[in-house]
Amino acid sequence: NPLQSLLSSMKHACEILTSEPEGGAAPIPFETFSFLYLYLASIDGEISEDETEAFLHRIKDEADKQSGMVLIRHF
Repeated sequence: NPLQSLLSSMKHACEILTSEPEGGAAPIPFETFSFLYLYLASIDGEISEDETEAFLHRIKDEADKQSGMVLIRHF
């Protein structure tokens, strides 16, 4: 499943890029998350733009509640 593979990659990216201790929520700024997600989705090519935009909109709503930070539990 391309979406599950992409989300797994994003989880690893959050864990690598966060400044929080290992095993935590691994927050990263929405801008960073969005940039990586759009890049990886474009490489994959199987996830539609509509799906990508809807996903990022939902993640942005969640990030706005966390001072602009995306947490792994958001996706």
